[in-house]
Amino acid sequence: MTRAVVIGATGQIGRAAVDALARDGWEVTAVSRSGDRDRRWSGDVRAVVADRDDDAALAAAVGGDCDVLVDVVAYGERHARQLVSLAGRVGSAVVISSVSVYEDDRGRGFDTQGEPGGFPEYPVPLTEAQRTVRPGNDSYSARKAALERELLAAGDRLPVTLLRAGAVHGPYCRTPRELYFVKRNLDGRRQRVLAYGGTSRFHPAGVDNIAELIGLAAARPGTRVLNAVDPDAPTVAEIGAAIDAVMGVEAEYLLVDGPPPADGVGDTPWTVPAPVVCDMGAAREELGYRPVARYADALPRTVAFIEERLAGRDWREAYPEMYTAYGDLFDYAAEDAWAGRR
Repeated sequence: MTRAVVIGATGQIGRAAVDALARDGWEVTAVSRSGDRDRRWSGDVRAVVADRDDDAALAAAVGGDCDVLVDVVAYGERHARQLVSLAGRVGSAVVISSVSVYEDDRGRGFDTQGEPGGFPEYPVPLTEAQRTVRPGNDSYSARKAALERELLAAGDRLPVTLLRAGAVHGPYCRTPRELYFVKRNLDGRRQRVLAYGGTSRFHPAGVDNIAELIGLAAARPGTRVLNAVDPDAPTVAEIGAAIDAVMGVEAEYLLVDGPPPADGVGDTPWTVPAPVVCDMGAAREELGYRPVARYADALPRTVAFIEERLAGRDWREAYPEMYTAYGDLFDYAAEDAWAGRR
């Protein structure tokens, strides 16, 4: 039996990764700040309390016989160097990155999307050969790029697979984009306003598909960068319709050509003026990857988790990170005022 250590084991990706590795026969140590266990994990999984920013605590949790180290929360140069420092006791690593590291051929990326004309226009589909943003410390994207640069440079000492995840979805997400439609259904809002004709595509990445990639990369050590997304990239209108179907709701969609027509109207967490759609050919070629679930297949568990978390609570209390990231996604007064002026 071979041993795997998962850092960030109680997050949405970490839970699925621990479960998948254990089912594949790995002896898994699940590292988190809480030391909690997921009910799906087998009894053989060892849960350990450690803060990944505490170098000594992390080194103790990893121990000296780790075949693969899976890090789902690594971020920036410091975490990269921390992982590389463990090279003598770790066989290989699998680390989660993000599609936000990509920039288009005009130097636009996720960091410039708030500027006029600043949203990137990527090739469709987007491959791992696309250029990336300059590594740095000023933004999420720049710090993920810095993480990648440091780890790839040390690939001769610590073989690493970097997985560039898309719009991650699944249970235990702290910022679930699906909340946008789930809460509207729970509130009895049957009208949806969608900008860009409802055709926005921001490639989702299910936790079970990411976990499958982690398992394959763990079994085939190497230094590589791979996209990590679902087999399909539905439009925002298709996502809304799929969530409605899970919840048994019929809704009316008001499709607006162009950008959101007013503040708080038609702007969902997937709303983008140009598609972000990734290619998975490299994962198929290098790892023999096949997805385990389509987006719609994963929705029932995601929706049920959101409904349970919302029960009897203000959404901002249930999902404070969502409010911080997106602001007020449920400005029904603004929607009604806009609809009344149509």
